[in-house]
Amino acid sequence: MLLEVIGINTFRGPAHILRDVSLTVSENEVVSLVGRNGAGRTTIIESIIGLIPTRSGKIVYRGQDISRLPPHRRARCGIGYAPENSGIFPELTVAENLMISRWLSQKRRGAADGDAQARALSVFPEVEKFLDRPGLNLSGGQKKMVSIARAMTLAPSLMILDEAFEGLAPVVVRRFRDAVMMIKGFGISLLLAESNLTSAAAIADRIYVIDRGEIIFQGTPKEALANEAVMRTLRG
Repeated sequence: MLLEVIGINTFRGPAHILRDVSLTVSENEVVSLVGRNGAGRTTIIESIIGLIPTRSGKIVYRGQDISRLPPHRRARCGIGYAPENSGIFPELTVAENLMISRWLSQKRRGAADGDAQARALSVFPEVEKFLDRPGLNLSGGQKKMVSIARAMTLAPSLMILDEAFEGLAPVVVRRFRDAVMMIKGFGISLLLAESNLTSAAAIADRIYVIDRGEIIFQGTPKEALANEAVMRTLRG
């Protein structure tokens, strides 16, 4: 097992957001975490990467308990992350944004950072055209490309993408779906947070559905789409 989230409870201030949440991601697997806005998807991701501390439970990556590691240490373990808002440094060029992950990957023993950047640019060759452009001058779709490329440049074993398809035109969504499958083809596992079950079902091997901070379903995309209780929950 690549990633195991075991019974975590996470708070935001006094609010108990995640309640005994457990999920797994295996090697070379695409897992989608689906739920309505406010259900707890982003809190799960931020708990995994260390932006929010968990109150209890464990997060295990490649057999190592990383629950108390700071975010940069978790990244060095091989966890790449592309946030919902892309997280591009606006004053840095695209090349400089990628360099940050290259620097982190060099801190990891055995990480092939040069190969990782080449792979990232093979997934999104469009990025090469604006390597010298400041992040501030990118469109929304371009920022998402750079964000995912930057996460790939870390040479991760696991990529975590938060709302990778949100706000994109349908033709661009198809482009990003193809990119996800290409990343999986490199042997990289993916955990995707999505609000749209149909989009998630198109690319996922397994799906978790979260509602009010609790996992209410896990199974295949076909099982999720056929589950009336799941569909009612996601429709609100």
